[in-house]
Amino acid sequence: MFDTDTTALLRAVLEEVCKTIFRREIGARTHVASKLLEAATRGQTSLDDLRQAGSRALSEASVARR
Repeated sequence: MFDTDTTALLRAVLEEVCKTIFRREIGARTHVASKLLEAATRGQTSLDDLRQAGSRALSEASVARR
């Protein structure tokens, strides 16, 4: 799948992006994680790329929760 460094970066970005939501909001966290994995699969593995993908995903999840 991904190398150790990319996996650690994905995890760090997930935690960074989701720091403003409750840990029990599993649906939103799952959506963000899924979008981060999609971005990384497409080769978007820089910190900036992943932050952007995560932020977009969190916005999408926030709209869906309303």
